[in-house]
Amino acid sequence: MDYPELVPGILRRRYKRFLADVELTSGETVVAHCPNTGSMRAVDVPGCRVWLAPSSNPARKLAWTWELIELPQGDGTLASASVHTGRTNAIVAEALAAGRVTELAGYAQLKREAGVAGSRLDFRLDDPRRGTAYVEVKQVTLKERDGHGYFPDAVSARGTRHLEALAGLAAGGQRAVLLFCVAHTGIEAVAPAAHIDAHYATTLRRVAKLGVEVLAYGCRVERRATRPTAITLATPLPVALERELPSGAD
Repeated sequence: MDYPELVPGILRRRYKRFLADVELTSGETVVAHCPNTGSMRAVDVPGCRVWLAPSSNPARKLAWTWELIELPQGDGTLASASVHTGRTNAIVAEALAAGRVTELAGYAQLKREAGVAGSRLDFRLDDPRRGTAYVEVKQVTLKERDGHGYFPDAVSARGTRHLEALAGLAAGGQRAVLLFCVAHTGIEAVAPAAHIDAHYATTLRRVAKLGVEVLAYGCRVERRATRPTAITLATPLPVALERELPSGAD
């Protein structure tokens, strides 16, 4: 997925969930829209460089949208994390259409949003030979101090309902897939965040045993010089369903 021409700045604070003060390189501080309803645990880090997308729509209340943040890693490098959860399904749809998610390649049709048992899942894939696959996507940006990525970053009753819907499909003989879109380039493996939402973690482990497939793919951020130009779902990552965050590592 290509980005518009992004503008760098320094995050000063996030507040009221959807607002962020960002200091541009000119010294001006602007208020940017933060398109993320989650806790943003471990990616809301004042003082880090962020990238904003400008808007030319005069009807918009805020002229800037926060897209990415660059986070220091323990080895002295920087990782990029997407905070824009509204981009997640577009990133995954592009990868599915290009056949980059190997386990889900080869389906003839892709439909966004599929109503199932009172829930709405993100994708339905259909093919005359392969049948149907239902796919629910979750964005992962939480990297804990043990180096692993975890989901969710806050208690998610909605996420648990999606797991139950996938389990119902699997029980009925349908292909049901949970796909973690890992939008933090410093994460190399994913686990359920039992230390944040024990019920979600227990449910995920249970539905996986019932036939729900659990996949994780990492994103690659492409750049021209230092400026991010695109984000792409690129690399399969391991999922450690039984992993627990070590005590004192959060």
